[in-house]
Amino acid sequence: MKKLQKLLIIFSLSVVSAQLLAIEIADIDIAPQASIAGLDKPLLLNGAGIRYKFFFKVYVGALYLTQKQRNPKTVLESNGPNRILMHFIYDEVSQEKLTDAWREGFENNTEKAQMAALKDRLAKFNTFFTTVHAGDVVLLDYVPGKGTTVHVKGVEKGVIKGGDFNRALLAVWLGEAPVTEDLKEAMLGGE
Repeated sequence: MKKLQKLLIIFSLSVVSAQLLAIEIADIDIAPQASIAGLDKPLLLNGAGIRYKFFFKVYVGALYLTQKQRNPKTVLESNGPNRILMHFIYDEVSQEKLTDAWREGFENNTEKAQMAALKDRLAKFNTFFTTVHAGDVVLLDYVPGKGTTVHVKGVEKGVIKGGDFNRALLAVWLGEAPVTEDLKEAMLGGE
């Protein structure tokens, strides 16, 4: 009996330890937790994967939440804190391509009336971006009551207010028409 208890304790500790280790995707280490200013506890890595465009690897995308969640609808309906991490691995993505992708992602996953309410904030959001290169990181941190703070290449660019904006932003990856189904599945903790 004591031997079984010891084995269970060792197994439990190894599971907890494994959850605290970074994962590696496309030679990029993805941290198991993310600390965001204004939050008492770090967010947990929900899942991560690669954004492909045709056959090219564009970026590693990761989703951090307060607790693991596999259901995209639950994530989108939540008003909890979250982080989207984009670590670029493609040589160069122009500002124009980034802003076109944001616009397309919002339009493909947002109803027209809601899109009208988001239009000015999306335009402001797009001004935060410049051309990115391999190794550059974009962080999109949402804290309820504050908004979505955008960091590009380690520099805070600004904050976009509103839970509705954050939900539309998350829908770019988790909505009905995500950037790719594979990345959506990966960010939700799938294979």
